Amino acid sequence: MPVAVGERRGLLRTRGLPTAMVMGAAAFGGWAVLLPVVPLIVSLSGGSDTLAGSVTAVFMAATVATQLGVPRLLRRWGHRWMLAAGCMLLGPPSLLLLLSTEAIPVLAVSAVRGSGFGMLTVASSALVAELVPRQMLGRATGAQGIAVAAAQMVGLPAGLAIMAHWSATPVFVIGALIPALAVVAVTRLPAIHAPADRASHDRIPLAAVLTPWLSIAIVAAAFGGLSSLLPIAISERASLAGVILAVSSGATLIGRYAAGSFSDRLGVGRALIPALTFVCLGLVLFAVAAAAAAPVPLLVCAALAFGFGFGAVQNESLVMIFTAAGPARFGSASAGWNIGFDAGTGFGSLALGAVASVAGYSWVFGVAATAVAVVPAAGTVVGRALRRRSAAG
Repeated sequence: MPVAVGERRGLLRTRGLPTAMVMGAAAFGGWAVLLPVVPLIVSLSGGSDTLAGSVTAVFMAATVATQLGVPRLLRRWGHRWMLAAGCMLLGPPSLLLLLSTEAIPVLAVSAVRGSGFGMLTVASSALVAELVPRQMLGRATGAQGIAVAAAQMVGLPAGLAIMAHWSATPVFVIGALIPALAVVAVTRLPAIHAPADRASHDRIPLAAVLTPWLSIAIVAAAFGGLSSLLPIAISERASLAGVILAVSSGATLIGRYAAGSFSDRLGVGRALIPALTFVCLGLVLFAVAAAAAAPVPLLVCAALAFGFGFGAVQNESLVMIFTAAGPARFGSASAGWNIGFDAGTGFGSLALGAVASVAGYSWVFGVAATAVAVVPAAGTVVGRALRRRSAAG
């Protein structure tokens, strides 16, 4: 159903939504600054590709472990406390990297920061769903995604560029400061407490969420490998790697809002297959680029295709899961989606790092493209079988 002009204009007038976007940009910007830098530091210090990938894997493992408990904490403490605690755990511990960049201290700091990231991801997604009416949910999640992707578009290349021109020290300081400043925005958010879970004893139907959950998990795994390993794959052109990641983040920004608008107008779930197709195309182009001395235009095309599809899969899968869950379970739905995203990112960086160590970087992107093509399709088949079994029962 077409969305009225008044509703389009009212999106950024929704109480709390612009503030939530500012908070998301600051918090995720601090995360993005350090995302490719810390694995690169480990690699330059003599660590293997597997060890470099494990930095992101440990971060995401801590994120997922924390996310499991966030819905209950949201009901008890509310969104603002969760977001403030998440910002403080994500940012300031980065200062400890000034003392040592050896493997064990780096992994320990990554675990602490990951717990803060887990609080932020679940609480911020659930907050947006609580703030807006259902008919604006696709575009609202897309708008939040724009804020996050814009911050990543700046943060990913900025961290690598600062490290290349000076050192990692200012990157660690910036990564600590920006999320801490996000607490100022948190204090201006409306006090929303997640409602008592009226359906707490009813699980979200697996058949309804399996395909979107597998989609975001496998695409995030590809992103984890790309963000962690691309700077190493073209380490002789580290600044170019930052630009390529920035281009991908810019395309992600467009993909998220495009999918949200499409979903609000034409129905939830229709954008998922086209979005996955764009992701596959981007990964295939990255595989070709990694097999030879890649010309810059090919890398840019790969980044545009992957980023657009990645953003569209993020938004469409999130709206699909929120729709299946219903308002009473937004916290649990947000946790489930974010667990898929972050577990996928961590697993991808670790598993694809191992692939790089054994077979090379071209295989990294080839394996990722194959997984993106196969796994969500398998989830769709299983989901249909579960729905038929449920209907028959």
